[in-house]
Amino acid sequence: MSLNAYHALTKTPAEGQPIIFTFHGTGGDEHQFSKLAEQIRPEAGLVSPRGDVSEGGALRFFRRTGEGVYDMADLEQRTEKMAGFIAAHRAANPGHPVYALGYSNGANILAAVLLKHPELVDRAALLHPLIPWTPADNAGLKGKPVLVTAGQRDPICPLPLTDGLIGYLESQGADVTKTIHSGGHELRTEELHALQAFLS
Repeated sequence: MSLNAYHALTKTPAEGQPIIFTFHGTGGDEHQFSKLAEQIRPEAGLVSPRGDVSEGGALRFFRRTGEGVYDMADLEQRTEKMAGFIAAHRAANPGHPVYALGYSNGANILAAVLLKHPELVDRAALLHPLIPWTPADNAGLKGKPVLVTAGQRDPICPLPLTDGLIGYLESQGADVTKTIHSGGHELRTEELHALQAFLS
């Protein structure tokens, strides 16, 4: 459990404000969503880690063996590493709720942490997640606010798998908000509006 487990942009939250974690997509970095988080909640704290896995020079948070095919052992190890990182920042900022947003690969590492350690994140936004496994039941998800966004024609995160994740979260009693647009893997305006409302 270390505050320095990842290279990250950080900002201390104002009194009564949450800390917002942002997790970038493949090929992004710690700057990809940091300004967006600051625009949505200017007084909030920020923790924006840089993925520590390189895939042909593109930064990620865990390894994969092909498109949509995860190295599950690596994912498990890196999920625990990220959980420790989030827990360390929680402990260093008592009384401040933890909000988090992730896009694509960033949504996947955030989802992996949320599904196993829901107590670490008070509010989670999963933008175009791809969870190609069936998670175990977790009573800690009951009442947890989760935003899930997707594209109907997303070639990377097929809509049936997104629907499966939404169904799983609802079956666990999570408070799920969903925004589905008609496009692909890109983030669209309606998703950003939903994210702003969700984090505000």
